Amino acid sequence: MASTTPSQQISGTTIALASAGILATGALAYAFYFDYRRRNDLEFRRHLKKQHKKVSKASEQEAKASERSQKEKIKQVVADANDEGFPKDPEETEGYFMQEVARGEGMCTDGSDPVDAALCFYKALKVYPQPRELISIYDKTVPKPILDILAEMIAVDPSISVSGSSSDAGHATVE
Repeated sequence: MASTTPSQQISGTTIALASAGILATGALAYAFYFDYRRRNDLEFRRHLKKQHKKVSKASEQEAKASERSQKEKIKQVVADANDEGFPKDPEETEGYFMQEVARGEGMCTDGSDPVDAALCFYKALKVYPQPRELISIYDKTVPKPILDILAEMIAVDPSISVSGSSSDAGHATVE
């Protein structure tokens, strides 16, 4: 027969709420303790400053190393592209140009490696008869990070003439 008296068992919800309350109280107490030590303990502050300096120095060195490796990669892909060669026939050049621009735009939208996307635009620039005009178009359509990489590629390759006459004064310049 079933009992009509209420059960003396603790429900799972009560246990979960109590556990969450204890954890929240512990976290809050630790935050107050940490803040107290940070404000009042001179050695603790010094230790925190040393840790902060160490972390910022490490991140700075990592950023410089990644920048150097990216510059080396840019030099390598430009050299590889120039070694491959470019089409000379006007019909092949036009098709090659359209193919590379389309590949570059696709890589910009799908989040591919920015160096590879910039390489596509670089290859298209190499076969375009008026590079200064194309750079002006790129300046308006290509995302800034990829445009910066493209500018580095142009700086590595002296065979691209981006200096123009006085009639080109209204166009963007590459840094």
